[in-house]
Amino acid sequence: MPRVFTSKTQQKGSLGESIACKYLISKGYKIIERNFTAYCGEIDIIAQFDGVVHFIEVKSVTREKERFNRRSENDYNPAENMSKNKLEKVYRTIGIYIESCNVRDLWQVDLLCVYIDHDSKKAKVELFESV
Repeated sequence: MPRVFTSKTQQKGSLGESIACKYLISKGYKIIERNFTAYCGEIDIIAQFDGVVHFIEVKSVTREKERFNRRSENDYNPAENMSKNKLEKVYRTIGIYIESCNVRDLWQVDLLCVYIDHDSKKAKVELFESV
């Protein structure tokens, strides 16, 4: 059964993950799974590219129209939400995934930031590999 997200934060996160998947597919990634959940955490996207399994954490932020095309020092960076605590949960969840799915490939953890402008219906994506 598909997940139903009710809060604005959940809806923004779901939209960001969908944009992230489209971006990754356009770059040649194969999406293996979305929202893998274990007792200790969740992995937003699991993808494969060039023989490597990528565990991808997606962080999304909505920007006002006038600030969408320019970035200043005071802008919020969604990567700031990738705390040490969050990263530890991701690694524990990856361990469960690797064991349960018998993953033998090389793997890495990536961070994908999505900047959404609802007014113009545009988004920008930044991928940070091997965080």
